[in-house]
Amino acid sequence: HCAASTSQLSGPSYERHQTEKTLLYQAIQEHLATFIDQCEAAGRAVPSFVKKEFEMFLRCGILANGFARVYCPECRFDRLVAFSCKGRGFCGSCMARRMSETAWHMVESVIPNIPTRQWVLSVPPPLRFLMAYDSDALNAVHQIFVNTVFSWLKKKGKDSDDNLKSENIHPGAVTFVQRFGSALNLNVHFHCVFSDGAFIENESGFVKFQRTSAPTLEEIRDITEKIA
Repeated sequence: HCAASTSQLSGPSYERHQTEKTLLYQAIQEHLATFIDQCEAAGRAVPSFVKKEFEMFLRCGILANGFARVYCPECRFDRLVAFSCKGRGFCGSCMARRMSETAWHMVESVIPNIPTRQWVLSVPPPLRFLMAYDSDALNAVHQIFVNTVFSWLKKKGKDSDDNLKSENIHPGAVTFVQRFGSALNLNVHFHCVFSDGAFIENESGFVKFQRTSAPTLEEIRDITEKIA
């Protein structure tokens, strides 16, 4: 239930995100059909998932396309909340909400309070195009990337203690796949947050985190060559 009426509430109030008034929305709305027709005429049809992303974006946040009504019978607070597209392409509103929710989840529930280091893997253009359309290729490259860095982290852990076994050294990582570059060009690459070290498990099952030293330029070069 609402604790007070809207006139009694302090601070900023909610306002519908008016996507239809943004320059991006207006440009897509005006030119999307022409763009699709030109691509088809040139023999390079726009993929169905790209069309769907555009169409969902044009419906996002528009009350005419569906909404939920929020109403409190006590204070008679009434509001219409438009359905969102929940797109992963370029909808600024949905992406900002998803980024905030994901960041909160990562910090509160996934990544422990340990040092971390971001590793980024970029690949040559031909491989980018393959990874964009072939999920098996995407997963294979990602697996190679993570396993190579994990191997290096385990080696660093063993260097600090010759008695450690590889199966008792546990690095961790969370990967985010980014599909575009700074110019909004197709550029599939990985942003990966690795533990800056590894969890070491002793014979009694006790686990502690052991940080490694920062990678040297020579080590980065060696890791890159192994990934390649």
